Amino acid sequence: MVSKPPAGDPVQDAPQVAEPQHAAAGLPAIGHTLRIAQAQMGVRRTARTLLKVNQKDGFDCPGCAWPEGDKRHVAEFCENGAKAVAEEATLRRVTPDFFAAHPLSDLAGRSGYWLGQQGRITQPMYLPEGADRYEAVTWERAFAIIAEELRALASPDEALFYTSGRTSNEAAFLLQLFAREFGTNNLPDCSNMCHESSGSALTETIGIGKGSVSLEDLHQADLIIVAGQNPGTNHPRMLSALEKAKAAGARIISVNPLPEAGLEKFKNPQTPQGMLRGATLTDLFLQIRIGGDQALFRLLNRLVLEADGAVDEEFVRTHTHGYEEFAAAARTADWDETLTATGLGRDEIERALEMVLASRRTIVCWAMGLTQHKHAVATIREVVNLLLLRGAIGRPGAGVCPVRGHSNVQGDRTMGIFERPAPAFLDALDKEFGIVSPRHHGFDVVRSIQALRDGEAKVFFAMGGNFVGATPDTEVTEAAMRRARLTVHVSTKLNRSHAVTGTRALILPTLGRSDKDVQRGGRQFVTVEDSMGLVHASRGNLPPASPHLLSEPAIVARMARAVLGTASATPWEEFEQDYATVRDRIARVVPGFTDFNARLARNPGGFALPHAPRDERRFPTATGKANFTAAPVEYPRVPEGRLLLQTLRSHDQYNTTIYGLDDRYRGIKGGRRVILVHPEDAAALGLADGAYADLVGEWTDGSERRAPGFRVVHYPTARGCAAAYYPETNVLVPLESTADVSNTPASKSVIVRLEQSQSA
Repeated sequence: MVSKPPAGDPVQDAPQVAEPQHAAAGLPAIGHTLRIAQAQMGVRRTARTLLKVNQKDGFDCPGCAWPEGDKRHVAEFCENGAKAVAEEATLRRVTPDFFAAHPLSDLAGRSGYWLGQQGRITQPMYLPEGADRYEAVTWERAFAIIAEELRALASPDEALFYTSGRTSNEAAFLLQLFAREFGTNNLPDCSNMCHESSGSALTETIGIGKGSVSLEDLHQADLIIVAGQNPGTNHPRMLSALEKAKAAGARIISVNPLPEAGLEKFKNPQTPQGMLRGATLTDLFLQIRIGGDQALFRLLNRLVLEADGAVDEEFVRTHTHGYEEFAAAARTADWDETLTATGLGRDEIERALEMVLASRRTIVCWAMGLTQHKHAVATIREVVNLLLLRGAIGRPGAGVCPVRGHSNVQGDRTMGIFERPAPAFLDALDKEFGIVSPRHHGFDVVRSIQALRDGEAKVFFAMGGNFVGATPDTEVTEAAMRRARLTVHVSTKLNRSHAVTGTRALILPTLGRSDKDVQRGGRQFVTVEDSMGLVHASRGNLPPASPHLLSEPAIVARMARAVLGTASATPWEEFEQDYATVRDRIARVVPGFTDFNARLARNPGGFALPHAPRDERRFPTATGKANFTAAPVEYPRVPEGRLLLQTLRSHDQYNTTIYGLDDRYRGIKGGRRVILVHPEDAAALGLADGAYADLVGEWTDGSERRAPGFRVVHYPTARGCAAAYYPETNVLVPLESTADVSNTPASKSVIVRLEQSQSA
């Protein structure tokens, strides 16, 4: 039975707290999945929809980017994937009447959870200058408004074109083509906030900013190190791959400041044995202090160098560069400093070393726990150093595995969504379309916010996502967005970004992954690229939520025609009618996509993009080899009486989309404003379990940022560390606090003090 959306925001001032769980999935995951799906879609629609998720003839889950094997289970989805699908395929609707009843001030006062629960947006909406609420607008008028504002800019670089990782390859390719034909490389994307550090480190060291392993490699590995990642919540289908690897004899080291249920035990809901007994996954849990990972891997590298026969000398001699400088730096790694930086015991590190030395096929997986620190790029380089020492790149069952968190974030970058494009890509684009792309670099996410703040940018266009909710320094970001002349959001549902607008604003409702897409050229499909470089089709099967929706490619094509007019020779109308014509152009511009349409027809499950380090041990770097690196070891220094805070997701959350107010695995129910603190740290600060505290972020310039009313939860975190959910704690992350090289917000290392408050 489909339920109505909540009329008012639920009260969250007294969350209940129980003991954290020690196993993920199982019967509770099935029950929770079905309850949420039926509340949003009803019984019949739930079955019709979920049985098509991640199938070869179905649609790609709009959640994470974890790949599927060639053989698919009939239920090829996880609990959080089902939640993502249910939210998109919901029968709830947001009509113009809703906006008439809810002025902008009302929307701005609502939680992200309440906004998201209202349902699918059914018509284009417009907020005129000076108006207090959105009103319905025709598509023609919406595109005319965009054209009016873009044409009035003093420079194309006053426009920003943001892309969410949900955007298809076809839409992403068209958006970057339009932006560059318009005259700017201002193409920030959600990768700037997550795996930009991975791309920066990997491009420098192995020549390609993507992971080097496949699912089959994971299944064949001797050792899998999972660092700074919580797959049980963020990439649940990864647990099946870890389970299979364990069954084949692999050992697993998990490196994380928090114990996570999914890495302790996995109760696979797809097998009777999994449901009843489950599989223990982690062999060694290294409960590292936040930001201590570079120091850990540096010491491991020193110890590998000192172990007889541990270095793959032939691989190092034949395929690498910079070994001597790296080795000299690694040999200076200090035990005492490492123990201080990591909070680990010597015996724990020695046991990890034994497991590394016993493994010929090692994979290191990581996510935001490594990428969102000042020294994130150096940390990932140090991970690569370990694998290079062992010859563990370009070998079956071994390599680097940055686990992407959004379903096509990697594909969008492949399609050219990048503010710093390679000259070769621009040359191919210009040759294909007869345009002259700008060569100067554009703005990434942080630089885009600064440009809006400083009046350098005046129009903001977002292809999906929740930019305001996802970005750091909330007060600064929201003030910057309000300085824009026009903000435009291509969206399926409401979020915080629709309530924080420029002088004028547009909401352009679009088809979701689960929606059937029919254009004048017939029924269409789009494509995506998963976290391991496999490209495959995605075909929605549900009637669109409204007859007034346009697909993402159609929106870009019509916007381009309205803005560029007859001056553009690009066949935008043809692209809108038949996405196969877009793929034909991609095939001639983007390496690895030759015969794009034909390969999709031959391979219903998709095809793998070329990866020189993996496929042929060829490293397309500046030196022509894989590069060892030697950066100084860094880790956060925390003043007395302060804690180091990491922002993270709850289990009822996907990025900034809040499905519910519980975090089942961590024992939290009915509220999100909680801070997880080690009992001994809390005692030293005089904070009992259940006390309330304001979180006060301290930055190097002496400025402070405050998030009030968080319930203190005594929790087994690493000493000196704390954790709380975003986006509620994004307000604490200074805009200037970013990773070196990648400029990714350092959301995993925020120095805070806790001031006791009376209540929430």
